[in-house]
Formats: sequence, structure tokens, C-alpha cells
Amino acid sequence: MANHKSALKRIRSNEAKRLRNRYQHKSTRTLIKKLRLTTEKSVVIELFKQVSSSLDKLAKKNIIHKNKAANQKSKLAKLVNKVAA
Repeated sequence: MANHKSALKRIRSNEAKRLRNRYQHKSTRTLIKKLRLTTEKSVVIELFKQVSSSLDKLAKKNIIHKNKAANQKSKLAKLVNKVAA
């Protein structure tokens, strides 16, 4: 167990941040799945904007690596172009 007040606070704040990061990451994964299953052109384009924005936010906060975000956006862009065409 921690011996200092600051260490106890760090444990509490780390847990809060972990839960927040987990929620945001899971929400983004759910949006990605929803995007992959959608076939309507206008809905796909709108969802892609949301997904790419949330991926950028996750990468900016170091929840996921920036290259992973870029790879996912690239693959999803190909999918969107296929559906939109």
C-alpha cells in the first residue's frame, strides 16, 4: 500500500483516468463497428467524420498510438469510398 498522501491521490486519479480512457476507447470501437455495418451513403459519411475525429482525439491523448489511428482511418476511408461510389 502507498505510504504518502500524494501516492494515494495518484492511485485515485490514475483509476479515474483509466476508466475514462477505457470508456472513450470502447465508444470509438463501437462507432467503428457501426460504420463497418452501415451501407447507406449519407450515414456512412457522417459516421466516418465522427470516427475519424474520435480516433484523432484518442491519439492526441496517447490512449492509442498515432500510427494506429492513422491506419484505422485509412482503412475506414477505403471502406467509405467503396460504399459511397
